[in-house]
Amino acid sequence: MTRRIVVGAHYGFRDWLAQRVTAAVMAVYSVVFVVAYAVAGPADHAAWRAFFSQGWLRLATLLFFASLFFHAWIGMRDILMDYIKPVWLRLLLQVLVILTLAGYAGWAVQILWRA
Repeated sequence: MTRRIVVGAHYGFRDWLAQRVTAAVMAVYSVVFVVAYAVAGPADHAAWRAFFSQGWLRLATLLFFASLFFHAWIGMRDILMDYIKPVWLRLLLQVLVILTLAGYAGWAVQILWRA
């Protein structure tokens, strides 16, 4: 029988936990958003702007997007590590994913805090 010696590696536990936490954050936000939408019921563009002008909703939406992008990064990184064997190609694709997600994050901030 082979015995595994743990030398500080978490063997994916941290990533597994991060996936679950980000999924929980997104699920809670979805429920809160649906309830807030049902109460406010914005019908036109002006109403939507007023709906999202509330500070708590902007912050919650930003937290949702941060969770979404981190969740996506962990998933894409794991997929690329499992299926792309040439290191140079895997690194290139990981950089492209990071740049894309960072661009989306900047875009989300711009949309949420646009004057």
